[in-house]
Amino acid sequence: DLIPNLVETVRAYAAHERGVFEEVTRARAALQQAGTPGTAADANEGLTIAIGRLFAVAEAYPELKASESFLQLQEDLTDTEDKISAARRYYNATVMRFNTAVQSIPWVLVASPLGFHAREFFSAHGDTAVPQVSLG
Repeated sequence: DLIPNLVETVRAYAAHERGVFEEVTRARAALQQAGTPGTAADANEGLTIAIGRLFAVAEAYPELKASESFLQLQEDLTDTEDKISAARRYYNATVMRFNTAVQSIPWVLVASPLGFHAREFFSAHGDTAVPQVSLG
């Protein structure tokens, strides 16, 4: 898993920054336990903030910023963020088509009695911009 690897890499250089590591761990757990798109969006925002703080800690350690494993983890994290963003767009497009269908005639006549109803969109705060991380 990418986030625990990132935490462990930074922890090796900045052992005294315990609060930041705990914040990332809590945020990651909250995201894994999210039951609805809304709670997942909130948890995702918390994780993004926590990872930003983790990268801020990394700024204080030049040898960490030059570490090949840290640079690879940063690249992997960026790639993962891009994939999550694409999946979010796909999910929301699918929800929009579904919601339109269950609210349109003739589907509305069978959707409601069968228990189909409009679904919630996944809307992360700040999801229109990729977080920028500067390592020097």
